[in-house]
Amino acid sequence: MEQSPLQSHREYQQISQAMAYLVEHQQQQPELKDLAEDLGLSESHLQRLFSQWAGVSPKRFLQYLTLQKAREQLFESRSVLELAYDVGLSSGARLYDLFVNIEAVTPGEAKAQGEGLTIHYGWGITPFGCAFIATTHRGICQLSFCEAEQQQIPLEELTKAWPKAKCIHDDDVIRPLLTQIFSQKAPPKQALSLWLKGTNFQLQVWQALLKVPSGSLCSYQFLAQQVSSANATRAVASAVAKNPIAFIIPCHRVIRSSGALGGYRWGLDRKQLMMGREAVLAEQSNQYGESA
Repeated sequence: MEQSPLQSHREYQQISQAMAYLVEHQQQQPELKDLAEDLGLSESHLQRLFSQWAGVSPKRFLQYLTLQKAREQLFESRSVLELAYDVGLSSGARLYDLFVNIEAVTPGEAKAQGEGLTIHYGWGITPFGCAFIATTHRGICQLSFCEAEQQQIPLEELTKAWPKAKCIHDDDVIRPLLTQIFSQKAPPKQALSLWLKGTNFQLQVWQALLKVPSGSLCSYQFLAQQVSSANATRAVASAVAKNPIAFIIPCHRVIRSSGALGGYRWGLDRKQLMMGREAVLAEQSNQYGESA
């Protein structure tokens, strides 16, 4: 990916390790020199690397990851989300969000198991580590994160889901697609199409997730109320956990009512990084809008 804020999996690992240290020692309010010493990096290199990734210093970024901050975001997001669900649209100020079209896999297509279907797939480095993506002429059918040493796992999931499809490793198709998804320097030039296989209920939950703006959070209970009823919280949580399209369908923006992170199939550390980075970008966007 040519425009990724991080150029290697090693840089992502350093960012992830830095955040793990900051969270573990947040009560002590560690200084930059403490963090740099723990990672074996110079202070200047760490500051430059982190600021390039997050737009703020490590210590400032930590403020976005506290339980109290999560609770504040839940409270502040509620009125925005209620409006978004009422009008059926996401907030107009979603500068960094993606325009997405969803098409469901039909029962006949699911039964065919991919017969006659060509799927292009590949891997790339993103701000949140190594990602695997697969796409068809109908749209993206899988996007997941993986560790560099476990890259075959998502490919195995793809071939299991579509055993009769022709799967082609194609970086020429995949690289510009990943850049479009993860480059947050400008709004997307065109809509992304998703081709999703799931139950009607799962599709409803995934569509509801698309209405949660970047920088906002919602609880599982709130999401259940929008899709069905508050009593469906467990079913909603299960559908969220089975989301096949990471980041684009933002299941990382759903947390517990208490402010606790809940779960995330691609790792809680990654979820925390995504939440924090989006909160920073949203705040910077709001500040820019106020000064314009």
